[in-house]
Amino acid sequence: MTTHAVHTLAVEAATIGYDDRVVVHDMTLEVPAGKITTIVGANACGKSTLLRAMARLLKVKAGRVLLDGAPIDSIPSRDVATVLGLLPQTPVSPEGIAVADLVGRGRYPHQGWFRRWTPQDDAAVESALRATDTLDLADRPVDELSGGQRQRVWIAMALAQETDVLLLDEPTTFLDVAHQVEVLDLLTDLNRAQGTTIVMVLHDLNLAARYTDHLVALREGRLVAQGAPAQVVTPALVAEVFGMSAEVVPDPVSGAPLVVPIGRHHAGDGVTGRRRELASRTLA
Repeated sequence: MTTHAVHTLAVEAATIGYDDRVVVHDMTLEVPAGKITTIVGANACGKSTLLRAMARLLKVKAGRVLLDGAPIDSIPSRDVATVLGLLPQTPVSPEGIAVADLVGRGRYPHQGWFRRWTPQDDAAVESALRATDTLDLADRPVDELSGGQRQRVWIAMALAQETDVLLLDEPTTFLDVAHQVEVLDLLTDLNRAQGTTIVMVLHDLNLAARYTDHLVALREGRLVAQGAPAQVVTPALVAEVFGMSAEVVPDPVSGAPLVVPIGRHHAGDGVTGRRRELASRTLA
């Protein structure tokens, strides 16, 4: 596998929103190159808005988004597309398009004005289909697929683009637990084997902590904390960002912080004692 080039992506004092509505306030963030960064937070806290601005789909109202040190809106679109790939939250495919044709559209930034389809493009599409376990769907119309199948096909399209930076907004949407883990394993493989910088939005804080090098937590459009999951994920952080009481113990599988929510029916001494016992066994 080819190792990807190192590119930098950063947000500097950015205010982001729609028309007169501000969603993200004075955001400064530097994405660690060659690592996996995950943005977490409650619904409507600005996660997707921030990702859209980083992908140049949304122009910032103030501040800057920088790709390799240059304002991203000053870089030609095709140049951006060869470096940065995006899987949006609700992608829409042309009616009746077949899976292989949709995934092949990920190769467009590599085509140029006169360059024709090549065996290299075929290989990239096949590799992306295999990686997402969708090769057997290649000839089927996208419209006929289940939500989970469609999501894997969209991920395949993003992979076929073969960019050095990959942005994904809720890549595990519509997937059952087994396929969520498969997708996150796939992205981790891509990161480790090729050095692809990955930035994704996830709702599941425990999966985010397990699969992330750098965690970014937002609340009401503002940066609350960022850093390694073990440093960021605390009961205080969970309460501030999600408005939820929780205990945090080591994940018995990965060692990452594991959030154990405390509901109204889980606050008794017996339950608390069992949680403490679990934490003690895990730490032992």
